[in-house]
Amino acid sequence: MNIKKILMSMLLAAVAAVIPGCSIGRALPDSMMADISANPVGGKPSDDLFVSSMADFSIELFKKSLSDKNENSLVSPVSVMLALAMTANGAGSETLAQMERLLGGGIPLADLNEYLYNFAKSLPSGNKSKLNIANSIWFRDDGERLQVEPTFLQTNADYYGASAYKSAFDAQTLKAINNWVSQNTDGMIDSILGEINENAVLYLINAVVFDAQWQSAYKDYDVRKGDFTDINGAILNVDFMHSAESRYLDDGRATGFVKPYHSGGYSFAALLPNEGVGIAEYAASLTGAGFVAALKNAQGETVFASMPKFKYEYAISLNDALKALGIPDAFDGSKADFGRMASSAAGNICISDVFHKTFIEVDELGTKAGAATIVTMEDGAMPPPPDPKTVRLDRPFVYAIIDNATNLPVFIGTVLTVG
Repeated sequence: MNIKKILMSMLLAAVAAVIPGCSIGRALPDSMMADISANPVGGKPSDDLFVSSMADFSIELFKKSLSDKNENSLVSPVSVMLALAMTANGAGSETLAQMERLLGGGIPLADLNEYLYNFAKSLPSGNKSKLNIANSIWFRDDGERLQVEPTFLQTNADYYGASAYKSAFDAQTLKAINNWVSQNTDGMIDSILGEINENAVLYLINAVVFDAQWQSAYKDYDVRKGDFTDINGAILNVDFMHSAESRYLDDGRATGFVKPYHSGGYSFAALLPNEGVGIAEYAASLTGAGFVAALKNAQGETVFASMPKFKYEYAISLNDALKALGIPDAFDGSKADFGRMASSAAGNICISDVFHKTFIEVDELGTKAGAATIVTMEDGAMPPPPDPKTVRLDRPFVYAIIDNATNLPVFIGTVLTVG
């Protein structure tokens, strides 16, 4: 291979040109992309079919990922969707059919790739309202044990801008993976992986970072102390931010407001369950169609909104949630079919873990949020004007960062306590 081709391949791996925002660390292992560059693809624009299926996936994932430990929660459906869609490109037979039903509501994977390519590319990003997405695939460097399918790499390069790396899966690989995640979430997620076990042969990783200023930032005099009653009934004295917003939400079981971010591409939406409706009961009642409809039907009324400042991180293994949502075979070493991804001399390849980690900080200036999803593949192993409305978020509530063009949540979570 000539020097020019090598340099071009390194450049393509470094910038991940299909989906913007990918930054690669200096100490990465050798790229496997030397003979693969992304082909141009058309993509499918977001239509009612895609929005409906994505909304259903988002809300069902949110409900299944809620903690039973009375702690704040947060997931990025976009991050999980992209990581699993990349994984699905290596699936076949019933494993693929289950993943298609979960991820696309029956949309064929080839079409889903095109929808997600266009959706990710169309998500707005600017200086004061940034959203970046990055994807990578990591393989164990053991040619006698693992054979990776070139078509799998090519598809994920085309639609997801996924860089691919082969490495010894040692301490240096662990450091490189965690550095990649940290760099691609602006340091909000400083690590995603604690160790690399001997059965791990592939990692598929997505990272999402969101950093946006409010369209109308809070002033010092807008921030005052107030009481927040947490999920356990404790009364906490915390900083509340007060504002007058122009979009009021009422879905019959909760009221809320929409607060736009700078440049108009994204908004923060909050929903406070009505008195007598518990946060768990309300979350269980949510549907994808209902969530999108509530945002579409937001009323153009003045609403005096009060919201606590909050900051937290959340981490969860999504294995049980995803099995319950309909893809058990992907985790079953005796049933999983990922032959379109790779083959291993050590045994059948299956998903051993889907780990999701998030961070959020909401204050006077805006919102910073990061998410990372890592799918671990193992071989030979079984799985483990009128009167103004008032909304005061002074008890547990649901919130989301939404893409205004589709009303789909990029992040969605609950605040059960503050401090």
